[in-house]
Amino acid sequence: MRRFAVVGVVATAIDIGVAVALLRRGWSLPAADLVALAVAAAFAHPLHRTITLRDDPFTRWMRSPGVFAAVVTMAGLVDMLVLSWVYADGSTAEDILAKATAVAAAAIVRAVAYRTLLFRVVRSEQEHPVLRPLPDGTHRLTVVLPAYREADRIGETVARVRTELGEQLGDRPDALQIIVVDDGSDDDTAGAAAAAGADVVVGLEVNSGKGAAVRAGVAAATGRTIAFTDADLAYSPAQIADLLTLVEEGYDMVVGSRRHTDTRTLVAAGRIREAGGRLVNLATHALLLGQYHDTQCGLKAFRADTARDLFDASRLDGFAFDVELFHLAERWRLPLAEVPVEVEHSDRSTVSVVGDGLRLAADLIRVRQAARRGDYPNPTQPGGPTDG
Repeated sequence: MRRFAVVGVVATAIDIGVAVALLRRGWSLPAADLVALAVAAAFAHPLHRTITLRDDPFTRWMRSPGVFAAVVTMAGLVDMLVLSWVYADGSTAEDILAKATAVAAAAIVRAVAYRTLLFRVVRSEQEHPVLRPLPDGTHRLTVVLPAYREADRIGETVARVRTELGEQLGDRPDALQIIVVDDGSDDDTAGAAAAAGADVVVGLEVNSGKGAAVRAGVAAATGRTIAFTDADLAYSPAQIADLLTLVEEGYDMVVGSRRHTDTRTLVAAGRIREAGGRLVNLATHALLLGQYHDTQCGLKAFRADTARDLFDASRLDGFAFDVELFHLAERWRLPLAEVPVEVEHSDRSTVSVVGDGLRLAADLIRVRQAARRGDYPNPTQPGGPTDG
């Protein structure tokens, strides 16, 4: 944003300076404004490419002269219309104020247009699967269940996942692996999971957050596809089979969306929690380009190699770890699908709308700063593995 602001100030100064200078020399309003816009655009394009977006994976949209010209033309028309409306042929100061008003209106148009174009670019790239061999693994699917203080129901959760997914996958012994990650619980969550037949139980010494728990589960997984869902099974396990199919068809990341038009809500969330979820999605639009409908849905699946790359590169352990995964998927141009889910909200949740909301805002800033510093690795090829 700082780089964008610097280039914007330079381009704006050129635009206003040239326009006012030509107007004071007696040029007509349309001619002076048109020349000023052209000169400013001629400076802005190379500056944005070499300064604003020099290390950004989305510089490719700036490499399209047609797109840039279309946005500049649209903004220029707004600039000229506003200027013709507010210009009064007064003093130099009044000329500057009139032109500055027109520039501000055009800037809003440019910002909306670029955001819309970026959204279309990102989503159009992500919506196409890339067919390639699945990674090696001893199981077709691994399901990771992060759990905290779930001793009383983790056994039933493991049994449901085994039964419902086993039916979907044909009950083959190499089809399904269940991993429970005990996130530093002070009850016997780990013991209950082992007794219920979880294939692997990972115990974290201290409560570290859902992101840390899922990361530990991904590290222990041996499935060719890795999915995770919440221990309360707000999403019935059988739905994971649909995500598995899409991963095997070429998507690196498949995510459930509670706001998909085909989603069914069996038991609604409380009003405060529902409002909090919508605020979370609005906040994430400041970071993510793809404007996804639901980043926090607790049902996601990945190619195993992609999952390891994503969690190796991720830094967040808490509530916002999902958003970081989306950000990395955008940077790496990973094929991503959003799917409807059937959701039954639990009456027991460890989510605090206010506390987790504040932590989310702080984590979004951390992700943006890490991206700005270039801390995240880049992919070796579109849709392929990372090099870090």
